Amino acid sequence: MAGKEKTRRSPSFRQASVRRADTLQSNQITCFLLAKALCMFQPSIFRETDTSNMHMLMRSHPFATLVTASDGVLSADHLPLVLHSEDSGRSVLHGHLSAGNPLCRAGGSGSEVLGVFHGPQSYITPSWYASKAEHGRVVPTWNYVSVHVRGALRLTRDPKWLLRHLEDLTAQHESEREKPWSVADAPDDFVERQFRGLVGLEITISDLQGVWKVSQNKTSVDQSGVAAGLRSEGGAEEVAISELVEAHGRS
Repeated sequence: MAGKEKTRRSPSFRQASVRRADTLQSNQITCFLLAKALCMFQPSIFRETDTSNMHMLMRSHPFATLVTASDGVLSADHLPLVLHSEDSGRSVLHGHLSAGNPLCRAGGSGSEVLGVFHGPQSYITPSWYASKAEHGRVVPTWNYVSVHVRGALRLTRDPKWLLRHLEDLTAQHESEREKPWSVADAPDDFVERQFRGLVGLEITISDLQGVWKVSQNKTSVDQSGVAAGLRSEGGAEEVAISELVEAHGRS
């Protein structure tokens, strides 16, 4: 009769199975909450809806913050992302992580993620407002440009995919240099060894949100004061914000 006995799984096995199921459910719930809760505050006067403008910022400021969720815990990674717009109208982001990153080990593929692209930003002193001399009811603020991207994450270790991605990434940042570096400049065996420590990622974009907070809520006179004050600061970000203030100013 021994041959007919059913194999019984130990309580510890069943408990481990339950824990794995609970972990999967927890990750799914966390990703759902991440998708629903992490929405950027967008006052209508500052909201950017032009996809081409948002894509332009993502290309000019590609170093992004990637927010993910696992086991009820939020994590943030910082990495350059390359935007690809396909003929189908679909837009995707490509990037890579160290293989040692926990995201690469803990069920990253298929999860909902949030990417944050940070454009130019600058402190705005109320001393630049003409209205300060009129009534004094002014306070400091901060002008900034930001794009939030949400989408499904896919991870890959395909060396051909990684090679194409790194060629795209380096070309994007090396093409205008006098002597641009390319992946082909490095020995093949060295590149192959580097690939072993990398994991590629692709984010299929499902939602874009943009905020261009550049003094649209101020009078034209105050906007002119802000633009002039920023230019006088002389920094690259201050000049960039001054140009945006002028571009979005009251006519």
